[in-house]
This record gives sequence, structure tokens and C-alpha cells, in this order.
Amino acid sequence: MSLKNRRHFITDTSLGVAGATSLSLSAPKFVHASNSNNRVRIGVIGCGGQGSSGHIDGLRTLGNKNVEIVYVCDPDERRRTEAAKRAGGAKAVNDLRVILDDQNIDAVTIATPDHWHVPAALLAMNADKHVYVEKPCSHNLREGRLLVECSQRTQKIVQHGTQARSNKGFIEAVQMLHDGVIGDVLTAKAWNIQRRNHIGQKQPSAPPAGFDFDQWTGPAPKLPFQENRHHYNWHWWYNFGTGDLGNDGVHEFDMARWGLGMNTHPTNISVCGGKYYFDDDQEFPDTVTATFEYPGDGHVGNRRQLIFEMRIWSTNYPYNVDGGVEFLGTKGKMFFSRRGKFQLWGERNKPLTQKPSVTPEMNVVNNLAAWLEAIRENTKPTAPAHEAHLSASLCHLANIACRTNQSFTFDSSSERILDNATANALLSRSYRDGHWATPEES
Repeated sequence: MSLKNRRHFITDTSLGVAGATSLSLSAPKFVHASNSNNRVRIGVIGCGGQGSSGHIDGLRTLGNKNVEIVYVCDPDERRRTEAAKRAGGAKAVNDLRVILDDQNIDAVTIATPDHWHVPAALLAMNADKHVYVEKPCSHNLREGRLLVECSQRTQKIVQHGTQARSNKGFIEAVQMLHDGVIGDVLTAKAWNIQRRNHIGQKQPSAPPAGFDFDQWTGPAPKLPFQENRHHYNWHWWYNFGTGDLGNDGVHEFDMARWGLGMNTHPTNISVCGGKYYFDDDQEFPDTVTATFEYPGDGHVGNRRQLIFEMRIWSTNYPYNVDGGVEFLGTKGKMFFSRRGKFQLWGERNKPLTQKPSVTPEMNVVNNLAAWLEAIRENTKPTAPAHEAHLSASLCHLANIACRTNQSFTFDSSSERILDNATANALLSRSYRDGHWATPEES
């Protein structure tokens, strides 16, 4: 596909939120697309911390399994030059379209800022590439739906950076829950508690030498460069990030929903939160308490609740761990954390001895390996697009409730917030006028 023809996405894959009622969240059947010798040739898009120490180092660890990093891409010249050396001599490019135009590339990994996740993923799938996309899979709820639709239409494999899904310990722990080790699991309580840094109060300035800010901004509405809203600190700006709910919290959201066994969106969202601590330029809340209700058919015994707490100014944690999930069942309680902790109790807090055969820990190498196996074997990945969308949507819905200071009801079939036009408008976002990476409505 030429650069010219890729200026716009194929419109019949880019249905909006209103079209979601006719689309399932089931995983697609996949078509093997690797070359004849089973070697997977990869382009790494985004060469910051996770792109380099996570994706490049992880793929290099798996290099003996016929993996080759051919390209690295980043708008920061220093980052892409260092990443190319780290990748063993990959080609360093500034524009992801160079990678997508190479028909010898089988797959890409995406470790960009959030606002590029879905635009890059859609472009890649439409260019016949499989995709590994970092968490959260989307910048907003509508883009998550577009990711699911495009994966279904193109039959390309999407793996999400929620790494717990590829760990045997977590898989076994969740299976224990679903098998009834603590009875019916009615509530999951998750948290993300840590102390972040102030980002200060800055004014627009010239971007640093070698940093293509225009390319970095991409399809997001254009703002002048500002020192505290590019590398890493982009997380805290509406145009580019999803706050810490989407940054770290998505891991706990995903594990909580997985353990609850909820394979749809919640219906009722009640949230309070805001900036309680940081007097700086951050736009997202530093404190959030959110409750999501999954009503099922509404009958007693079929309703579920997911509770999430975020405090990014504290060093005092439940179970002495910054992120974890506690599952409350009718016959006991389970706790686990991506930090490698697991505990189980029966009724009246009686300790139980059952545990997973391996420690539940997150590992990007395992997640990348599971993705590569799915590509080679034409199988379902461990963290596919539809699961990614359901978990990332919890971050987006909580952020919307904080921004509007309102709780609301969500129609899970149409993916619309009911009777609240202000909140409903935040399910999507504005794009930079005429940008080539902007998803188009059909």
C-alpha cells in the first residue's frame, strides 16, 4: 500500500460508537501471515522506556525463536538512534509509514503515547501487519471499538500489553476463582497507589533539537511544545494520555474484570475524584474512587461490582503493595498482585493452602512470546483486542465521570452514556484537521 493511498483509513472498517450494536466482542479467526521460514520480521514503533527495555529487549531475548527487529521508529532522533543499536542494527526511521510500506514486515509493536495507539494499530492492520499494542489499548472508548472492528475485519492478531494474561500463575488463580474456590465472586476491589512526581508549571517553548514534535503530535489537536507534556509526562494531558487510570491502573482493571468473569461493559458507573494533591499542570485526577456495576439479568446472585481506588500521592498500600486486586466471594477471599503476591482465605478469614503452581507475576517477554506463538500457530492471543477494549473502557469511563463530576448509566450494547450529552461527547475525541492518521467515520 502506498503512502498516498494510506492517507485515510478504509472507511468501512472505521464504524463509530453508534454502530457498535451489531458487532460482537468475540475474537476473530486468524490467518497466518508470516513468511515461509516462520521468521517474524518486526518493526518497533515508539522507543521510550517500554519500547526499548520492554519491547526491544524482550524481542531480543526471544531472538532464538526466529524473531528479527528490522525497524525502530521514533520522532526523537536520539531515542531511535540508541534503539537501533539496542536492537542489533535495525533501521531507524522517523515515520511509521516507512515500516508499513515494507511488505516484508509481518508485525509491529506499538509503545507510543496513548494518542497514537489506535491510529498506528489500524494503519498497521490495514497494511497486513499483526499488532502488539501497549496498555491502554486506546486513548478513548470509541477508538477501542475501532481496534476491535479492524482486528475482526482484517483477521490480524492484536495482543495487548496487559501482561498478566500470559502468566501461568495468574491464569491458574483466575481459574480457581471461576471454579468456585471462594464461592460466587460478587465483588472485586482493585487499587493503584503510589507516589508520582510533580510536573511543575511550564510555559510553551521551542522543542529540543532532534525532536520532531509535529510528528509526535500526530492526529491529536496541535498544541505548542511544552517541556512538561512530552516524554513520559504526556500521560497527564487530555490530548495525549489517559492519566494513571490508563497508565498503571489498567493492569488492575483488567485483572479485576477477568477474575469477576465479566465479558461485557458495566452499566452503572459511580465515581468521585480530582486533583487533591498535585498543584501543577496535570489535567488528570490524582485521587479516584470508582465503582462499576455489572447487573447481569438483574436478579439476585447475578450482579457484580468492581471497585477501584487510585491515590498517586501515597506510599501506604493495602497488603503492602502498590497495585493489587482483592476478590470477595460468598465463601472466602483471594488477593493477588502483579508484584508476585498471592493469598487465599476461606470463610471467617481461615487461611487456605491452595495456590497457583507458579508465582503470579507480570512479564513482558511472556506476553510477547504468547503473541508470536499466536501469529505462528493461527491461534487466539492471550490478551486480544476485545478483552483489551473492555478493560481499557473502564479507565475511560472513570476519567469521563471525573471530568464531568457526574455518575451515569452506560448502554453496553450501543456503547453510549445515557441522558448525558456532555459525558457522551467524551467517549471520542477531536482530531487535528486533515491529519493522515485520523480515523474516519463511515
